[in-house]
This record gives sequence, structure tokens and C-alpha cells, in this order.
Amino acid sequence: MQLQQRKTEIDLLEVRVAAVTFETPQRAKTYVEETGFPWPMLIDASRSLYRVFEMDRGSFWAVWGLQNWGAYFKLMARGRMPRRPHNDVNQLGGDVSQLKLHAMP
Repeated sequence: MQLQQRKTEIDLLEVRVAAVTFETPQRAKTYVEETGFPWPMLIDASRSLYRVFEMDRGSFWAVWGLQNWGAYFKLMARGRMPRRPHNDVNQLGGDVSQLKLHAMP
């Protein structure tokens, strides 16, 4: 959501944004529809991009630590309930910038 809140600024930079998920296509579609996510959502079911960029699985404390509970409580205080996880909650994500993809001949 933080990224979406800065969409106008991002558009002025003339950069391309895409999100990558390992969720099913239907779950990704539902997320895009429910949140109005304005950029392409790519599916990486095998998590090959996660491995290439060394986005490993997090430890129990990395995922369920106090910092994350604080974020959940802030959401709940604003009337937004966290959803029940559907997939691997220990899979860490990350940001990748200045990535240049080249088409294979």
C-alpha cells in the first residue's frame, strides 16, 4: 500500500513498476481487484526470481516478531483486520531496482 500511496510521484519519475508474487493467479487477481493495485502483477510460482535475488525464507522472529505485531495492531486500530495467510508466510520479499530484462532470442 505504501507504494500505491506514492503512485503520482512514481509516475513523474517515468519508471516501470511490477510486483512479483508466488501466489496463485486467482489470488493475485483478487488482490489487484480488491486493492486497485495499478501495476502489473507477475506470478513466480517456482520462486526462481526470489532465489536469484536471494529473498530467502524468514525465521519465526523475522516473520512473527514484535515489529510486525505492532504493524498489525496499527492496522486493526484503523479498522482493517489482517487476513488469514494462504501460502508460505515465511517467504521474505524485497525490492529490486534498476533491473534490465533482455528478451531471449
